[in-house]
Amino acid sequence: MEKTQPLLILYATETGNALDAAERLGREAERRGCPVLILSMDEFDPNSLPCEKFVIFVVSTTGQGDTPHSMKAFWTFLLQRSLGQQWLEKTRYAVFGLGDSGYQKYNFVAKKLDKRLADLGGTAIIERGLGDDQHPSGYEGALDPWLSSLWTILYNENPVFFPKGLDISVDIKMLYPHTVDVTYLDSHEVYLHPSAQIDLKSFEKEIVNSQSMLSSKKSSYKSKPDCFLKMVKNHLISRPDCGKDVRHFEFESLSSTINYEVGDVVEILPGQNPKAIDAFIKRCNLNPESFIIVKHRNRTDSLKDSVTSVPINLKRFIELTMDIASASPRRYFFEVMSFFAGAQHEKERLEYFASPEGRDDLYEYNQKERRTVLEVLEDFPSVDMPFEWLVQLIPPLKTRAFSISSSVLVHPNQVHLTVSIVSWTTPFKRKRTGLCSNWLASLDPNQRICIPAWFHKGSLPAPEPMLPLILIGPGTGCAPFRGFVEERALMENQSIPTSPILFFFGCRNKQNDFLYQDFWDFHSQKGKVLSEERGGGLYVAFSRDQPQKVYVQHKMREQSAKVWDLLSKGAAVYVAGSSNNMPADVLAAFEDIVAEEGGVSREAAVRWLRMLEKGGKYHVEAWA
Repeated sequence: MEKTQPLLILYATETGNALDAAERLGREAERRGCPVLILSMDEFDPNSLPCEKFVIFVVSTTGQGDTPHSMKAFWTFLLQRSLGQQWLEKTRYAVFGLGDSGYQKYNFVAKKLDKRLADLGGTAIIERGLGDDQHPSGYEGALDPWLSSLWTILYNENPVFFPKGLDISVDIKMLYPHTVDVTYLDSHEVYLHPSAQIDLKSFEKEIVNSQSMLSSKKSSYKSKPDCFLKMVKNHLISRPDCGKDVRHFEFESLSSTINYEVGDVVEILPGQNPKAIDAFIKRCNLNPESFIIVKHRNRTDSLKDSVTSVPINLKRFIELTMDIASASPRRYFFEVMSFFAGAQHEKERLEYFASPEGRDDLYEYNQKERRTVLEVLEDFPSVDMPFEWLVQLIPPLKTRAFSISSSVLVHPNQVHLTVSIVSWTTPFKRKRTGLCSNWLASLDPNQRICIPAWFHKGSLPAPEPMLPLILIGPGTGCAPFRGFVEERALMENQSIPTSPILFFFGCRNKQNDFLYQDFWDFHSQKGKVLSEERGGGLYVAFSRDQPQKVYVQHKMREQSAKVWDLLSKGAAVYVAGSSNNMPADVLAAFEDIVAEEGGVSREAAVRWLRMLEKGGKYHVEAWA
């Protein structure tokens, strides 16, 4: 590689983790004197790949082995049969994946990308690295040693790669310039909306404007909300004081007509605690009345001068884009903080946290305790970090995705959600709560709170009326199937022919968390959608109501003949719920049933279920 040729780093991200990792690769290469070019895969022309001598890929796996949106076109291109086995014979590559071993298809995207690049003649510089969210240090637990090996291999092969050498222990003291510029304006320089209450159109513009300012790359998702929702019902559906808080929420549209299908997902942008916002502004010595324009130095898209030139109130920008009281900061945040620490002992502690030696201690302090940005800043009071760095490094406020638990045909212009209100205690006995679920639980339906919402397809496609269904949805995994059942019941009332539904639900106790019990019981009555007379059925596993725990997979095996009968008639399988063990346990139960009832070997049963999945009849939507 010639001195002037940059090292190409391509990333594909859904939540921002892969971008963080790619930027870290870039910083470490630059510190060694190697120029880099960091691009999202949707910004790179795949036709040019054979022209690259060295490429580093950083890719995340989403959902059930899904490819990030920004990688889909790139991946489709790589799958072309016209690309021969020598297409990448002059290209050397390295792949680092980010995933979660709690999911069945752990790092599936990185694995298939690595294989495809090799099939096209590419040569791996190093064995692929697989970052795991389940590791005590997160994906960095694998990234640290992988990077060290990668740099060593490249340097040993050709020292020209790194003119400054392999050891960067001295250069780490150098802070690179921030990539964000903030222009401040006085309020008299900005046109203010005459109304005291912001209307929906202004709110929409604020969201689009702030999201555009925050993104350093051309956005691959819709920043403009599909609609604004108003909560009309906030109902507790688990027994009070049972240790679980599960809510049924109902929303109506305040703007455009709601349009979705059963099985779809809605994403909600949560509100942040006003007290936390005020505390952050005070801690960072910011003026909440200021108006700002945020621009990224490396922006090249057409929105640069149009959208991002519109000023926005500083406090509103923080509220809409910066997760200051929920997400934990990245390791680079601590490194940058060390440059702005006034107290020597704080500076030394921050430098230690940012070092490879301090990684595990940083995990104990930061990730394990889920310390927020605000808490970290308050723990290091001498740090006076410029707002430009805060904008660049504070995790963005992300939308939260929820499976829709209603049918728009049954509830026109409404969307229903089934949400477990998240709370937990850290090892040091700190109480933590989920940002979005607790914010929703705090809303009063009598108040007009505007909730930005985006609708999109999930992993559960809407089934045709005549398709037999086997549904497995323990806990809040039942949410999408409530919509399935009520829509099919509506079709029956309209004399539209439908096929039977077999539904397996699971919870701890019948008295505590049998979610929507009346709903399921009603539709399992004689002649109705879930009735046994129709070939379907409702089977519930109460795991804690008897000495021996019973889960959905046990109920499935009890009804193996019924399950096999529907599978033989072309039924589709839908699984929704926790990603921990449930999806794998359910799949194992299906393997047992197919082998036993179908009279085939276990290996043949496994192949049969794989074909079912490839044929679009085995769907899983799971979450951590």
